[in-house]
Amino acid sequence: MKKLVLENTAPFQGLCELVAYQEGLFEKEGLLVEWVDREAGVDRKTYTDITDPRDADPHSSHGLMFEQGKADMYNACEWGNYCRVQDTSVQTGRQIGRRSIVTYAGLVVRPDSPVYTPQQLANRLVGVPFFFGTHYLALHMLEGFLPRDQIKVCKAPMGSKYRFDAMMSGEIEATTLTEPYLTLAEKKGCRIVASAFFHGTEVASDKVDAETYGMFNRAVCEAVRRVNADKKKYMQYFIDYHKKSDPEIGTLTADDIRESRIVVVEPAPIPAAELERTAAWIKSWGMLAETDDVTELVNMDVQTGAHAAAE
Repeated sequence: MKKLVLENTAPFQGLCELVAYQEGLFEKEGLLVEWVDREAGVDRKTYTDITDPRDADPHSSHGLMFEQGKADMYNACEWGNYCRVQDTSVQTGRQIGRRSIVTYAGLVVRPDSPVYTPQQLANRLVGVPFFFGTHYLALHMLEGFLPRDQIKVCKAPMGSKYRFDAMMSGEIEATTLTEPYLTLAEKKGCRIVASAFFHGTEVASDKVDAETYGMFNRAVCEAVRRVNADKKKYMQYFIDYHKKSDPEIGTLTADDIRESRIVVVEPAPIPAAELERTAAWIKSWGMLAETDDVTELVNMDVQTGAHAAAE
């Protein structure tokens, strides 16, 4: 069997990978998947004085084990992975396609907040995890309502729990949350003032060739079919993953989470037009400045060959 070492993943970003692992689908394809912990020792503080992502490390969690040569592949939001691949120390590290889950996230305020619309967040501090999906999603959502010079973000920790706590304590006015913390926040009376879905991608070293990634994707595709056939069954993954470290999540049930927020599709190549538009938008925010040719951030041969092999 081929061995593939992955960085650990939460259900909101890797539900189908977890299902494929738990239900033996990787092994059926001839893959032995192992996980390494990217979260040990990660800084969980909120820094209200750090307001520019260029003062943060894109590999502070996602890609951390990959950069150390301890993982062959990881998945994270597509925007952040453009930046991680640009700044990688792994010479062959490139994106190789989109992951299966299309993540849902929301911009949330406390029950007693004076904010009811995104427009009312003008010049108010929004805590986001720099280089993570909900950082970029917050910018996208807020710039639909505000001029950019009135959007105020600061460095908040990865992990919805820690941002939720910072928001509830009043350290920040608003933050971005994924499931199951969106559901928990709503049960506590918080308001979602904007929400949207976003894509993520896989980043791999040259240890992951088209054949290996094709095997991986076939297993994930079967997991996608299983999740879409019985979403309620797989909602439990969101609760089980977090309840040991956060008893409040254990008070939720699978019925509490809206099925419409869980969207999984078969993994696919990054469309060329979207690749260009995404890179241009990231650059407009002062990131990705060292990349002239965005196609260099993707291993086109592996992406094309692997997805064809998975069909």
